[in-house]
Amino acid sequence: MTSHTISVLVENEFGVLARVAGLFSSRGFNIESLTVNEDPLDPTVSRIVLVTTGDEQVLEQINKQLNKLIPVIKVIDFKDVDILEREMVIVKVSVDERTRSELDSIVSAFRAHIVDIGQRVVTVEVTGDADKIKAFIALVRPLGIKEVVRSGKVAMQRSVQLSAENHRRPREAD
Repeated sequence: MTSHTISVLVENEFGVLARVAGLFSSRGFNIESLTVNEDPLDPTVSRIVLVTTGDEQVLEQINKQLNKLIPVIKVIDFKDVDILEREMVIVKVSVDERTRSELDSIVSAFRAHIVDIGQRVVTVEVTGDADKIKAFIALVRPLGIKEVVRSGKVAMQRSVQLSAENHRRPREAD
């Protein structure tokens, strides 16, 4: 079973998300990550980015079923394309005089942002791919995590496909 990222452009109308989610649940497919937002360029359209797990046959069935829904404009399967993907996590970390500088070092190394400071808790925002998010959480866990809120994945196809032997991939911004 492999993880698949799918982007679905839909008409921005009442009940569309419920219909898409219902399609998955009625067929026994799990949605691992789900992000929905109105298109800033066209408020009549919304984009749903979801991550699901399954083999090629399952993915093909999902794509066919999504395309049958009336409010669906376009289904984009990212299985064979190079994509940019990001998630965001906000983490409340316990700190004291001894651990505050350690947290500052971790925040700096991950190019994260401190978004709130209390006497005993610092709240940090981290944006990146799933591996970066997991690594950050693993490093701050020994300090004492009070709370974690994690977004779903957002993704889009890269503008330029680079050949590995002719080009170096530019460093991804966070």
